[in-house]
Amino acid sequence: MDTFSLLFCGVVLLLGTLFLYSRTSKRERFIRMVDQIPGPRSYPILGTVLPFLFTKRQDLFKVSQKLINENLPLFRGWTGSVADVNLTCPEDVEVILSSSRHVDKSFLYGFLHSWLGTGLLTSTGEKWHAHRKMITPTFHFSILDSFVEVFSEKSEILVSKLQKEVGSQGFDVYPYITKCALDIICETAMGTKIFAQDGGNLDYVTAIYDMSEITVQRIFQPWLHPESIFKLFRIGRRHDECLRVLHGFTRKVIAERKAQMVNKRVMANQMSGSEDEVVGKKRKAFLDLLLEANVGDAKLTDEELREEVDTFMFEGHDTTSAAMCWAIYLLGLHPDVQEKAYEEQESIFQGSDRSPNMKDLTEMKYLERVIKESLRLYPSVPSVARKLNKDVKIAGYDIPSGCTILTQIYFLHRNPDQFPNPEKFDPDNFLPE
Repeated sequence: MDTFSLLFCGVVLLLGTLFLYSRTSKRERFIRMVDQIPGPRSYPILGTVLPFLFTKRQDLFKVSQKLINENLPLFRGWTGSVADVNLTCPEDVEVILSSSRHVDKSFLYGFLHSWLGTGLLTSTGEKWHAHRKMITPTFHFSILDSFVEVFSEKSEILVSKLQKEVGSQGFDVYPYITKCALDIICETAMGTKIFAQDGGNLDYVTAIYDMSEITVQRIFQPWLHPESIFKLFRIGRRHDECLRVLHGFTRKVIAERKAQMVNKRVMANQMSGSEDEVVGKKRKAFLDLLLEANVGDAKLTDEELREEVDTFMFEGHDTTSAAMCWAIYLLGLHPDVQEKAYEEQESIFQGSDRSPNMKDLTEMKYLERVIKESLRLYPSVPSVARKLNKDVKIAGYDIPSGCTILTQIYFLHRNPDQFPNPEKFDPDNFLPE
């Protein structure tokens, strides 16, 4: 089937859906309420996404930024037949985030279900609360303390890899950073070394990159939203190939860790000692802690374990990579800030080349402010989306149930009422009050 035929099928499907929607009085009320909110011009079938359709991947954010700036502070949009309302003011966002009712994830998160299932990122309601309660203890500071050695080891590899770029006119730091983040999250989340920085587990690493890119492409191309049409395209077939690699790897690791845990218990029982005494105390990965918590009424199935581990693999490497890249970029642009951060490191290590420990990290007050300011200017997740399940009034507008609320974090962080010089990189924005 050629591209034109596929697009034609998509248009027919969307037209049919819109026609069915338009036949109900409830739908008519919904459209009237949404369209009384100001916003950019909307086109039949496509809604307001036309400016994004033929935009290059690297220019998508610029187009989005221009659209939001032209319609501040609150505006509506249409992605096909789905309405969204964009919020950029703290007072408007508070209406949504302070409510325990508006917690349902938007349809956009559905594009991650095939990969992440309904883990913490994509789930809602009772399942989200139950899993959140089980997972929260795995982020205790004492547990994070045990991972500092991993952070240091992988960072030293990163520094050695970057040596070849010394003296270059400029280079893309992202591939270096993201492979380092993958090495860290694999070892801390799954207890497995993948040696991404040395070219190891190439299929798994490539599949993670491709799945992230596929998800972004699908969001901005409405004709790829219907699952039946998405599967007909090459991008849909690559999606399924990536799934087989990603799920296969995670399931294999879960099976191996469960077998190791059973063997430890058997050995401990046979030798009348504790598991740590018999086998030796080892650093526990996120998966190990989940398996230990997997008892009683809160027991997780193997598939739920996979969902949570895959979720942390995705969120843990993607957001961290973005944060590290922007922090390095901003330090490079501001030599004065870089010098202050360097002087702080010198005062802590006193010329020693030893690896840092948790105490050292707690003393890096200025570097912490640098990271927070980097996240303010360039948040790893520039927006989050929720679906309303009840009508709500925001800034004088009645927004109907069924709308997607998009909290534009990037613009929220640049609100001049909170930050008088919002475009300036100033770590002192986060001085203790």
